[in-house]
Amino acid sequence: MKLKKLLRKNIEPRCAYCALGTPLADGERFTCRRRGVVDGADHCRAFQYDPLRRTPPKPAVLRGHFTDADFSLEDPK
Repeated sequence: MKLKKLLRKNIEPRCAYCALGTPLADGERFTCRRRGVVDGADHCRAFQYDPLRRTPPKPAVLRGHFTDADFSLEDPK
């Protein structure tokens, strides 16, 4: 299911994950084969989605105090 979400057709176009862009050293700007140096949030008609350029979000932090018993499937006695 997650793979379908990653490869869906209605991805918001951004230069940050376009196949035509290459990141610069600052990490916020990209060199585009069509438009030159652009911001990562820009996009154009030549956008070609590359799923390998997408950075996944950081996992959520577990809040609270948990023990190993909280994550086991055995019945407590």
